[in-house]
Amino acid sequence: MINSKLMKVRQFGLVTLASLLLSSHLHAAPLQLDSVVAIVNDDVVLASEFKQRIQIIREQLNARKQRIPPDNILEPQVMDRLVLDNLMLQLADQQGIKVTDRQLNDAINNIASRNSMTLPQFREALIAEGQDYLTAREQIRREMLIAQVQQSNVSRRIRVSDQEIKNFLKSDSGAANQSELLLSIILIAIPEQASPEQIQASDTKANSIYQALVNKADFAETAIATSNAPNALNGGDLGWRKATELPETLTAAVSNMKPGDISAPIKTPSGFYIAQLRDKRGGTVQLVEQTQVRHILLKPSEIRSPEQTKRLIERLYTRLNQGESFEELAKELSDDSASGSEGGDLNWASPGQMVPEFEQVMQRTPIGELSAPFESRFGWHILQVQDRRTQDMGDQVKESQARSTISKRKYAEELVNWLREIRSQAYVEIKP
Repeated sequence: MINSKLMKVRQFGLVTLASLLLSSHLHAAPLQLDSVVAIVNDDVVLASEFKQRIQIIREQLNARKQRIPPDNILEPQVMDRLVLDNLMLQLADQQGIKVTDRQLNDAINNIASRNSMTLPQFREALIAEGQDYLTAREQIRREMLIAQVQQSNVSRRIRVSDQEIKNFLKSDSGAANQSELLLSIILIAIPEQASPEQIQASDTKANSIYQALVNKADFAETAIATSNAPNALNGGDLGWRKATELPETLTAAVSNMKPGDISAPIKTPSGFYIAQLRDKRGGTVQLVEQTQVRHILLKPSEIRSPEQTKRLIERLYTRLNQGESFEELAKELSDDSASGSEGGDLNWASPGQMVPEFEQVMQRTPIGELSAPFESRFGWHILQVQDRRTQDMGDQVKESQARSTISKRKYAEELVNWLREIRSQAYVEIKP
């Protein structure tokens, strides 16, 4: 069994190979399966597995130069971990959760590439540490299964409400990501104790200036010529300012503006402001290159082998190139029922939204063209890129980050509760 420090998949990521190999000194000689040390529902934990896990933990502690607890503390902890792992693997089997060879290969290649290694070099590194490559592969699969079981079962117990997101964004944590605004302003001042006629005159002047700006008058030149603000000679440039540094009425007016927008006159006690939002940076604005894409998906099944699926998608590609309707073929044949009913339409896709195989093909396919058939973990695809655009996703990104942060906080708590539940519901007998 490969050192569990090698594949810390439970944290939903793979640690570096260097870290893995540091504490990995297992011998290739087979271990004697001498006795059962625990019964977990219909499965067992073997003494050899228990001893091996203890040895791994000790090696990890040594590598980190940490004191090794006495056996009466270490052994119950290791046993508890083995029991929980066993329960989660049983759940994976019951729930039909699997790690395909493709997913496993991707994970191993990921470990190798993160450490500037090829797959053969990775194999050699394992062998040099006295490990069997096939055994290592299966241990990686085991850890990935456990991670998937946790993610699947715990995530469905977590709910994040819109109100929680709003509260978070208003909190200090949410405000930490507040954007900065690059602003220019024009101020048409109102005299102190102004009469209604003076206020009206300033309003009329401000609206006249605004109309000139809408008609493409240069903002900086107009500010120099007309603004009563102290920065008028700088073309009205305020520089980068956080929203909280601006007057509340000005903040409210520019909050929904996009770079390049000019506000209508904003009335304040000191006069009428006209603001030009020149740029944003930070958490509020994030320009994203989106792709409008549609696809047809064919999946292998009990009645269609992988080879048959590949041949069918190739025939479908030929038909599309001969002019048959993508929309009609998607409705008729696509195994993605959600998009198939819409003619294959996946709407606008942002970076990271699609699986890597799909995204790579999507990014290199020109607008209006078909991709050649390609395979992902879902099956065989043909995609067509319909359009591309740059979209400000700042608010969505900010809300998504808030949701993710809250979910992660809840996940850590809920994982503990879930593990406690599955342990309490299981039959577990620890042998003396």
